[in-house]
Amino acid sequence: MSSSTEFLSNFKDAAQSVISTRRPWLQFLSLTSLSLPSSLSDATTRLSYNFTFFLFNYTLIFFLVFLLTLLRHPLSLLLLLALFAAWYFLFLARDADEPLNLFNLVALNDTAVVFALALVTVVALFVTNVWLNLVVAVLIWGVVVFLHGALRGTEDLVGDDNESPYGPMLSDSHPAHDGAYTRL
Repeated sequence: MSSSTEFLSNFKDAAQSVISTRRPWLQFLSLTSLSLPSSLSDATTRLSYNFTFFLFNYTLIFFLVFLLTLLRHPLSLLLLLALFAAWYFLFLARDADEPLNLFNLVALNDTAVVFALALVTVVALFVTNVWLNLVVAVLIWGVVVFLHGALRGTEDLVGDDNESPYGPMLSDSHPAHDGAYTRL
């Protein structure tokens, strides 16, 4: 497999991994789960775990903040929404095995699609002059992620993560003990 094909495959897998981490907003915004961390180590552990667990929610917050910074630029907003839809339908939602056929004239593989979409995105960001909006959105998003990730406790999330690679080890029942644990 060539390096560009491997990169595109990894990029698509990463994007689909983010989408697979969707969590309910009520769970994300639960006020009863907020508490001050006991130490810096606890805060960094919470931040790391919450970032992984709520990755989709954090990504959606970034896009929402970025779109809110673009409210004063409606043409830019419409253009970037169209670009987001193009990225989704032309790359993320499409099966990787079949090439993209444009009007039955030309067939594009994943490399050509990503290159074209990336080029159009960069040109759109330059032409619409929204680089400052992007920087502001990243800064606001970083503060929100840091505060939420450090303040939200993770105790109630351990049993909910069924997609964890440690899922069987985290379950409450064990075939030999039927879920009964003894005190030490």
